[in-house]
Amino acid sequence: MVKTAVTLSGVKLKNPVIPASGTFGFGREFAELYDLNCLGSIATKGTTVSPRFGNPTPRIAEAPDGMVNSVGLQNPGLDAVICEELPHLAMLFDGPVVANISGFSVDEYMQCARAMDKIPNVGILEVNVSCPNVHGGGMAFGTDPKCAAEVTKAVKDATAKPVYIKLSPNVTDIAAIAKACEDAGADGLCLINTLLAMRIDLKAKKPVLANTFGGLSGPAVFPVALRMVWQVYEAVKIPIIGMGGVSSAEDVIEMLLAGATAVEVGAANLKNPWAAKEIVEALPAAMEKYKIDNLSDIIGGAHEWQRM
Repeated sequence: MVKTAVTLSGVKLKNPVIPASGTFGFGREFAELYDLNCLGSIATKGTTVSPRFGNPTPRIAEAPDGMVNSVGLQNPGLDAVICEELPHLAMLFDGPVVANISGFSVDEYMQCARAMDKIPNVGILEVNVSCPNVHGGGMAFGTDPKCAAEVTKAVKDATAKPVYIKLSPNVTDIAAIAKACEDAGADGLCLINTLLAMRIDLKAKKPVLANTFGGLSGPAVFPVALRMVWQVYEAVKIPIIGMGGVSSAEDVIEMLLAGATAVEVGAANLKNPWAAKEIVEALPAAMEKYKIDNLSDIIGGAHEWQRM
């Protein structure tokens, strides 16, 4: 019997598969399709202090092997998430969840962190410093090591829960930003968020998205995400949650070999609402195929050839 369990900063997951923030809401709709308890955890929709309608429409554009989105952190706001969404999710999923938070100032990040610190079913805080869709928001923090470190330290001061910083790929040196977050006290890192992208409507001869630019996700970004997970694993000693185009059990194994301890499944959920469940179900057979008895044993395994 293969062992799929992994541990993130003391938080034990039955398997490493986590639906990514922004693609799974707060689990309500997906719970109508299958038992969410098959999942390792759930990353909740990004939460800001105030409710947000998000960016103007159109917000979605198709792309080869992926999609470009500019949703803009649409969410019901901190109070609604704390009072309604997380308690309801606790009835649907019996494990610890990953609560994604964002802000437009260090104080807003701290306010979200303090509130989440009191919620029993929140196991990890995922701090979004990398969203490319909101002007003057997360991306400004995530593209500068000093700013990313400032947010990291502030959130750590506001909560006793493990703090994982979600990094942007839209930078020159992601390893430098990862190291700055580690030095500031981050318990772990999540990467990558979406790649800045756009589409143009040939008939209208104008950008498809009302916001002009959005974030590219889906299988097309998987090799980029894998490369960045590899680089960050070489640079830090804290756990990594890898994401970006993960859509199969084989992708999960590849991410772990690159250095991730767990993975998040994003755009695949939007194409196929059973995607995360199917990846979990396929994982044992994939492990047997590649002669893997315990997933925890292969984390960063592909780096070993360099040390021989």
